[in-house]
Amino acid sequence: METLKDLWNFMKQRKKFWLAPVIIVLLLLGFLIVIGGGSSIAPFIYTLF
Repeated sequence: METLKDLWNFMKQRKKFWLAPVIIVLLLLGFLIVIGGGSSIAPFIYTLF
């Protein structure tokens, strides 16, 4: 949680709020990769790409 807090403080101080959607998309893609790696829903995730 410390990393997220530091990242939020960076965006707040430097007015870089446009980074928030980029970070959210990267986290969602990472989550899909982790979930889709060894589960039964992997074929459904791979069809999205």
